[in-house]
Amino acid sequence: MIGIFDSGAGGLTVYKELLKVLPKESYVYVADAAHCPYGPKTKEYIRSRAKKISEYLISKGAQVIVVACNTATAAAIHTLRQSFDIPFIGMEPAVKPATLLTKSGVIGVLATKGTLKGELYLNTSEKFARSKEIKIIEIIGTGLVEAVEAGNLNTPETKELIKKYITSMAEQNADCIVLGCTHYPFLEETIKEVVYEVTGRENSMQIINPAPAVAKRTKEILDSLNNNNNNNNNNNNNSSSNNADTYALAATHLIISTASDTTILKRLTQLISPEAFRKNQKYLSLQL
Repeated sequence: MIGIFDSGAGGLTVYKELLKVLPKESYVYVADAAHCPYGPKTKEYIRSRAKKISEYLISKGAQVIVVACNTATAAAIHTLRQSFDIPFIGMEPAVKPATLLTKSGVIGVLATKGTLKGELYLNTSEKFARSKEIKIIEIIGTGLVEAVEAGNLNTPETKELIKKYITSMAEQNADCIVLGCTHYPFLEETIKEVVYEVTGRENSMQIINPAPAVAKRTKEILDSLNNNNNNNNNNNNNSSSNNADTYALAATHLIISTASDTTILKRLTQLISPEAFRKNQKYLSLQL
């Protein structure tokens, strides 16, 4: 089973990519909506939440945990790896691919305050961008997490916020936008609309989402774990391998919110989930 958590619904954009590469796995997703957003909170607070949620996911049988939150990755990934004996996969702002794609030598990073101050982001941006004289425009996406959590993906207010951020990047000749928060891919279509409005050209800024790379890495780690387990149990368990179709039917997808209302979470989950998975998705409000 794969455990996933985020400050709220943003990590569903990673869950979406995981479903593409690991469709037969069971999942438990925790949206820590009662404590969202993480961005303005202290590292100590985020670490405490991350440990508590990880303990819960491990108790439910998680083989790996995806920290589907850039802010939580920056604040807590090292602590989690030291505290628990299972693999943790974190988010990393996709600065490196942006530096390979940019033609103007200017990239924009739209992220939370916590992510932009994180050691991982600072090291990555120094290694792949600043040391190569590629300019990074860092924008804190104030209000965007809250917009997604409210389900306001394409309202005039949300578009106006995005327009302010995109205009700043466009004025400085950025041609790539790195989405440094897992909530932001929910706004990708709106961002594309705004880019066209601001620049007058479609695809004048490439939008880079790190979630597919995270899903690919998760599959590699899970495959390695399963191969090791199969080798260890092969002599005693030859008759236990499941038919793929039976396993797919048995797979469960538990979507949990730490807030009392799961209405928006359910709506956003169904927005990104292929219909074939929806019958296996169950929703729960749980205090953690």
